[in-house]
Amino acid sequence: MEEKRVRISDIAEELGLSTATVSNVLHGKTKKVSEETVRRVQAALETHQYIPSMAGILLAQNTSRIIGVVVNDHEKYESHALSDPYIASALDSLSNEIEGVGLFMMVKKATSPGEIIRFASMWNLEGLVLMGFCDQDYDHLRAHMRIPFVVYDGCGDAGRAFNITVDNFDGGFQMGRHFGAQGHQKALCISDNDVFLDRERFEGFRAGFPGAAELLLVPMEKAARMAFYRENLTRFRAVTAIFAVSDYYALELMEFLRGQGLRVPEDLALAGFDDIPMSALVSLTSVRQDVSLRAKIAVEKLRALKEGLETEQQVTLPVQLIERRSSGK
Repeated sequence: MEEKRVRISDIAEELGLSTATVSNVLHGKTKKVSEETVRRVQAALETHQYIPSMAGILLAQNTSRIIGVVVNDHEKYESHALSDPYIASALDSLSNEIEGVGLFMMVKKATSPGEIIRFASMWNLEGLVLMGFCDQDYDHLRAHMRIPFVVYDGCGDAGRAFNITVDNFDGGFQMGRHFGAQGHQKALCISDNDVFLDRERFEGFRAGFPGAAELLLVPMEKAARMAFYRENLTRFRAVTAIFAVSDYYALELMEFLRGQGLRVPEDLALAGFDDIPMSALVSLTSVRQDVSLRAKIAVEKLRALKEGLETEQQVTLPVQLIERRSSGK
C-alpha cells in the first residue's frame, strides 16, 4: 500500500510548533525563527524525507521566473502536438530566448482556457505564450486572468495580450507568383480548413498565381487523409503544381505521390509553408517564417506587458520564399 505523504501540519504537530513556523523554515523565511527551531525543523524534514509542493513554494514567492508555453492539443495532432515539426521548432527558439534572459520555460498541452488559467495560477507564472487557440479562448483569458500573455497567430485586441503573426497572404502570393513563373497553369492548395491563416495563405496564392488555383480540403485525421489522397489521385494528376499550407502536409504528400509513381518535381511541383528544418533536407520549396525572431519578440513583449509599458497590440512579421528542387528550381 502506498505510504501516506507527510504534510507540514504533521511535522508541526510532532515538534509542537505552528504550521506557519514550519512553512517559514521550509521557504527560507527564518529571520524571526531561532536557530534551534530552524535546526529541529530541518532535521525533521530530512528524517521524514519531506517533498515540498513546488507550486506552494512558488506561490510563497513574489515571482516564479517561469514563462509558461501552452500549445493547443488540437484533434488534428492526434495527441502528438509537441511532435509537430513547426511547434517543436517554435519551442526550441522560445527556450533559447527565455533562458537567455534568466527565466525558465514550462510547456503544457491544453484544450480549453480553463486549463490554461489553472496552470498559470498553480505555478505563479510570470507570463504565457499561447499557440493554436481561437479568438474566443483569448477573450475568455483576458476577462478571467491578469497574467500577461503573448499569442502566436491570434487576434490583436486590446488587453493584457499581444499577438505575433506572419504575413500569410504575402507568403501565399509569393508562392503563387513562383509557380506562375515556372509556367504552371493549374494548381491545388492543400489545407484542412478554410478559415483564418490557412484561408489567407490560399487567397494570397490565388492572387499571385496566373492560372486556375483550387482549394482542396483534406481530413485532419491522418488515416482518413491517406484514404482521401487515394480517392482523389485523379485530381492530383489533373494539375502540375501543389501548394500545401504547411510543410508537414507537403512532406506527407510528397511521400504519398512518390508511392503512387508520381515524380516530384518532374510530374508535380510541390511546395509548403513554414520552412521547418526537414524541408532543407528533402529540398522542399517553402515559405520561411523566422521562428527565432518571433520568439525574441514574444519575450520582449511579455516583459513590456508585465511592466505595464505601452506597446502596440500586434506585429506582423515578413516571410520569405525559399526555392528548392521540389518546385522545379
